[in-house]
Amino acid sequence: MAQAGVKDRVKDRRRRRESMFGERFSVFAECLLTGVWIAVACLGVVTYPAAFAAGARHLRRRTTHQVSGLREFVVDFRAAVRGGWVVGLVGWAAAAAVWVDVLAARAGLPGGPFVGAVGILALIGLTVALLRAAALWTPESTWRALLADAGRRTVLDPAGSFLVVCGLAVVALSALFLAPLAVPVLGAVAAAAVAVEERHRRR
Repeated sequence: MAQAGVKDRVKDRRRRRESMFGERFSVFAECLLTGVWIAVACLGVVTYPAAFAAGARHLRRRTTHQVSGLREFVVDFRAAVRGGWVVGLVGWAAAAAVWVDVLAARAGLPGGPFVGAVGILALIGLTVALLRAAALWTPESTWRALLADAGRRTVLDPAGSFLVVCGLAVVALSALFLAPLAVPVLGAVAAAAVAVEERHRRR
């Protein structure tokens, strides 16, 4: 009897480990699929904030065992793009301004390298704030309020912001080595932003 009880406990532990591994692999696969959805939704040029918002909300639902799929992603994307396209347009304008700074630095203008470096750091900070805002987006929220709060968290939570930057670096490296890899990895960036915000909430 005692030996049978030990065997049962061993089997239970094995099943729990297998279940945990299966769940984690499922979340990883869902992140990659979400990355493809986000990439397609970003084809609208100014729709990338809404794409990440919809992707992040989809991942939040999946990690809390709520029903979520492509239909829910599309519904969220349509809701997020109503105000999100303005954010996307402003983001492209900021990127263009930084590119001008970089060109000035390359041209050897006085103070050009310093201005270029500051511009690049500012653009990275804005990108992190945008991703952190998208990670908390809901249909009831406004982009203005989300970005204001995310900007403060980006500064006051440097560790979390650094993790988001690492996610962006993974996308950049994936694109450098094999461009198609950057597409599914976009889902991992959204997942990283969601995890960072959940970490910040629990502190």
